Amino acid sequence: MHAAAVTHEQLLSTDRPKTKPKPRPMVHRPGVELLTGDGIFAFGYELLAKLMDPGLNNSDRILRVIVEMTRAMGSQGMVDGQYHEILMLCKQSRYYKYVFEKKEGGFHACGAACGAILGGASEEEIERLRRYGLCMGVMRAFSNRVEEGNEMETMEVVKELRSLALKELEFFHEGKAEAISSFLRLFSL
Repeated sequence: MHAAAVTHEQLLSTDRPKTKPKPRPMVHRPGVELLTGDGIFAFGYELLAKLMDPGLNNSDRILRVIVEMTRAMGSQGMVDGQYHEILMLCKQSRYYKYVFEKKEGGFHACGAACGAILGGASEEEIERLRRYGLCMGVMRAFSNRVEEGNEMETMEVVKELRSLALKELEFFHEGKAEAISSFLRLFSL
């Protein structure tokens, strides 16, 4: 999903404003790069579908993971985030937190939920890990903003998100929570 989204974002044939860092030079014609991103996306679904095994009785979980991925990438997920990012870059919007939630947060939330689903977690565990993933993704996006001179605002948001992420982990047994919370060390305050 991420590779497809990045490929689409890097297309120079769009009328997108200049972004930081500068887009990479185009290696192939725009049509080839566009279709490559779409092909990667379809290939991900194909890999998941091949995991279905009637003997393992995992078809429901695989189908649910495919639905999770389409929601994270679709018009209410990554695509919506990319649209608002373009508005933000054009100075028509200041919805950076919304963009972070839809893009980085959505990817992390999807990954956490998909891992929980495939691992056979309960509904409550799936939702807690989804919220944890969302916090982690948005924290990552905000921490990348420090370079842009918004350190005070960024650190406040990161601190708040870190607290929310830890709160989601209180539900899990100490051993599981410790393993999952190790990602929070990346965001030391």
